[in-house]
Amino acid sequence: MKKVMSGIQPSGKLTLGNYIGAIKNYVKLQNELQHDHEFFFMVVDLHAVTVPQEPASLREQSEAVAALFIAAGIDPALSNVYLQSHVPQHAELGWLMTTLTSMGELERMTQFKDKSSGKDTVGAGLFVYPALMAADILVYNSDLVPVGEDQKQHLELTRDLAGRFNSRFGEFFTIPEPYIPKVGARIMSLDDASKKMSKSNPNAGSYIALLDPPDVIRKKISRATTDSGREVVYDPANKPEVSNLMTIYSELSGLSLEEIANRYEGQMYGGFKKDLAEVVVGVLEPLQKRYQEIRSSGAITDILASGAERAREVAAVTLAGVKERMGFLPTR
Repeated sequence: MKKVMSGIQPSGKLTLGNYIGAIKNYVKLQNELQHDHEFFFMVVDLHAVTVPQEPASLREQSEAVAALFIAAGIDPALSNVYLQSHVPQHAELGWLMTTLTSMGELERMTQFKDKSSGKDTVGAGLFVYPALMAADILVYNSDLVPVGEDQKQHLELTRDLAGRFNSRFGEFFTIPEPYIPKVGARIMSLDDASKKMSKSNPNAGSYIALLDPPDVIRKKISRATTDSGREVVYDPANKPEVSNLMTIYSELSGLSLEEIANRYEGQMYGGFKKDLAEVVVGVLEPLQKRYQEIRSSGAITDILASGAERAREVAAVTLAGVKERMGFLPTR
């Protein structure tokens, strides 16, 4: 079967941007492709420690992200959900991928530049983690990788490394294809539409966390920055703030951007933002209820164990093939 894989870091609270740009697409692909694809959705905790993490927080957030996957509609009967650190083949293949990656390629990574900017010291893990991300994808010989627009550069490197390995050691890796939706791939901050909605933003009003209570969601959207004028029209170049809010509305309601513009023609932003808040609450409130049920049941432990077992089976076969082609002696 063909393989679909992706993952999210457990550093900080997951936001509405993570849901629309990633998790919602995981569920969509699972439901549409379940008959001829196998799915691997992981919590990438090894990537999380490229920057300092509090151990207790990392444990809590790792379990929370996995539970949010399930609450959002990822079905453990159809998809493998697990922690990256529970599949040691990721780290081993990650090291082998660094030997195929040049310093220049890593230095050009936009995310490294952003995350290291202004810091006196930067960990080596942050520098080389695109090689680990390549291993995450290639260890399952993944065919399709749903990613946000900000990860496109990393996927391009993964494709380059797969081709480089195949050229040097013989055809082996599948060249993965990205799945990036045309709309909703990048949800922007509520206080500045020039920046991505991010859980690391110190201003909590800039993002909607998936576990924010309904009244908090309503307050954040009511205070969201809007452009001058009062027209609800989709125009990212001239009205980026309203266009971002319209994208959220469209992705969560199923209405087209044109339908939303027509609905609020001649109206001011107040009614639009009030209705948007109810759309967001309508999606997140049942998700939050399912999340609490999953956490209180303790089922997530067995789900993660089962997902990791299957992931290790597939990853072990790939890693053995890589090591054989590279010239390593097999273990007895």
